Amino acid sequence: MLKFLSKVKIEFNALDPRVASCMEFLAQCNARKAKESNPACQVLVKRRTDDFPPQITVTFVNGVEEAFDATSTPAQAIRTMILEKGQLLETEQMFREAGEKWPVIIPEEELHQYAPGTKPRKAEEKKQ
Repeated sequence: MLKFLSKVKIEFNALDPRVASCMEFLAQCNARKAKESNPACQVLVKRRTDDFPPQITVTFVNGVEEAFDATSTPAQAIRTMILEKGQLLETEQMFREAGEKWPVIIPEEELHQYAPGTKPRKAEEKKQ
């Protein structure tokens, strides 16, 4: 998970009963396997003393930053989102390294062409 990130900032008040997601996410970030995937990723913890809601902010390796309200977002959902966006980053990088434009634009007529080795969809399947 950390291999797609350059920075993780976890903010919470330790006395706040809504810190479960922050603590779980922090434990995932501190796991040996996660740290080994990207030793350069900064994991910052800001312990607050005010009523600011628990928050997790991640910065992807491409500089995009995203903040999550940790009171309503489970740590697993944040992790899943990071992995999904990370796969997109890897795909984008692969295309760019191959000299291809990004994003890849597929012409409308090609979207509806029959591809050998696949079954054409029936009209009733398309409606569902």
